[in-house]
Amino acid sequence: MSTLTENKVSTLKQLFVSKYDKTQAPNKTDIQPYDHSLVLLAITLLSIGLVVVTSASMSVADRLFGNPFHFAIRHSIYIVLAMISAMVVMQIPMRWWCKSNVWLLLLTVVLLIAVLVIGRSVNGSTRWLVIGPITIQAAEPAKLFFFCYLAGYLVRRHEEVTANIKGFFKPLAVFFALALLLLLQPDLGTVVVMLFTTISLLFLAGAKLWQFFGLAIAGTSALVLLIVFEEYRVRRITSFLDPWADPFGSGYQLTQSLMAYGRGDIFGQGLGNSLQKLEYLPEAHTDFIMAILAEELGFFGVLTVLVIMLVIVMKAMIMGNLALRKERPFEAYLAYSIGIWFSLQTAVNVGASAGVLPTKGLTFPLLSYGGSSLIIMSVAVAILVRIDFEMRVDGIQAIKRSGMAKGKKRTLIRKAKQEVSTVIEDVIEEALPKPSANAKAGGLYD
Repeated sequence: MSTLTENKVSTLKQLFVSKYDKTQAPNKTDIQPYDHSLVLLAITLLSIGLVVVTSASMSVADRLFGNPFHFAIRHSIYIVLAMISAMVVMQIPMRWWCKSNVWLLLLTVVLLIAVLVIGRSVNGSTRWLVIGPITIQAAEPAKLFFFCYLAGYLVRRHEEVTANIKGFFKPLAVFFALALLLLLQPDLGTVVVMLFTTISLLFLAGAKLWQFFGLAIAGTSALVLLIVFEEYRVRRITSFLDPWADPFGSGYQLTQSLMAYGRGDIFGQGLGNSLQKLEYLPEAHTDFIMAILAEELGFFGVLTVLVIMLVIVMKAMIMGNLALRKERPFEAYLAYSIGIWFSLQTAVNVGASAGVLPTKGLTFPLLSYGGSSLIIMSVAVAILVRIDFEMRVDGIQAIKRSGMAKGKKRTLIRKAKQEVSTVIEDVIEEALPKPSANAKAGGLYD
């Protein structure tokens, strides 16, 4: 048993050394310091996204800029920036996110107010901050920073959240303030994702069922009212219910998207052979990227992308469960929120393009065109990788401490046995009769 423990300590010790001791070459048989498959899945989505965005945007890029690869080049730059941001975030310890979550929330409020004051309007929505050559969609960091704050709040006030209604409604008050700023842009899609992520996270944190269902009913009622009192949202709902009633008016975008799905069949028309991307389908490379992917790669391509996203979401949820067992609640709630966020945004994006849900301006995570979305989603994946790494290092240190404690215990037992043996020898030596001086002398003269 001791040999097995010592071998395990030795193997995990090599992992720790391979991370911090650059003088030793890492052994390929060692346990990996983080989940490589998670990184590979994210890179796979980014790569598929680059190919499909290039294909979907060539026609509109050629008309607008005279360069069919305009959006492809910009998307490539965004991917590079996203990877650099992810590598930087992976070096930031999770305790920094835990300590800074309130400041990140304040930064979110500043960004959302700044958008309303000095933001740029596109298609009637004021969602973008322009800082020199950089354009920031404030709603993207707002989601991540709010989820960091919510995870921190659930750690600080967990007993209050589960015990009384006051603790349950405090984070909702913060959410409603952010939702108001988002609706002034307007951006209902982000509000919907944040609302259902918040409800899900409160439920996972142990909120009472009546509170959970009450909030779900109240949130759904509020969404219905927001739709009813805005004419363009009502038109979206009616066109969603029957897009073919006005295929050249309010239902135009959805009908073109449905035709793209229908043309795709099982294996698609082939990469680059889409007809809907020839400016029949508006926003083909952003919100409706899945329709072009379905037309060119078919059901098989759509299923592949959805399975990749499902695996990423499942890894995030499993990571949250493991973090809770290791008594790291902040990391657990943040991993849960990222997993729920990715799944909801994917469902809304695909559902809108397939006619299952009303049209919303939400991107497909790690796939659609858009710098802010790509960078923030990549940062979220990097946070998951950091959580996984820290939990593995904690396991190494725990086993090392256990091994060292057992080694010290064995050393103390060995020393105690030696001391007892010495005492016993001394007692035996004193108890034995010693020869007298006369006997020694007589023996000499004999």
